[in-house]
Amino acid sequence: MFGKDKENETGDGPRGPKTSDPADMAAPPLKPFSRKAAGVSSKPTSTPFRAEIPRRVLDIPGSQRRPAGAMALDDDANRLTVGRNICLSGEISACQKLVVEGQVEAQLTDALVIEVSPSGYFRGTAEVDEADISGRFEGTLIARQKLTIRKGGRIDGSVRYGRIVIESGGEISGDMAALDDAKEPADASVTDC
Repeated sequence: MFGKDKENETGDGPRGPKTSDPADMAAPPLKPFSRKAAGVSSKPTSTPFRAEIPRRVLDIPGSQRRPAGAMALDDDANRLTVGRNICLSGEISACQKLVVEGQVEAQLTDALVIEVSPSGYFRGTAEVDEADISGRFEGTLIARQKLTIRKGGRIDGSVRYGRIVIESGGEISGDMAALDDAKEPADASVTDC
């Protein structure tokens, strides 16, 4: 009626097939998959419940019990390691275990263990429970429980110990005494003139 051709309604006319808007030629939108995959449940996955069971502390006869606040020596948070190419000087306190692989000039207080490796050098004062010397130590060393000097280890200075182990090749030069012998009465140091 108002200018519509029958030829253009079908799409075939003298100009060829009817062309439509490019937006009409786009593919229809994709629908989400409606088929369920085999073996997959539609329930969301969750972690299984695990009860927190407190660990019991075993009381082994003959073993030493540490106070609840004491830290383990194997814990890296309690250990200070001075590397092979490191030089450190000053005061070291509140360190459970000092491992010396480089050079240290310090006063060591409030430590339980000092370990001087074959490449290590310690100069200063150390008061510990246990000392294991494989390198060189110069100064004053007090090992309240046990002093071990390994092959190649050398101590120069004043040494006090509870027990001592010296491997073949280990050396000590200077003043050396067991802690029981080192305790003298306070009056013995005062002389009358």
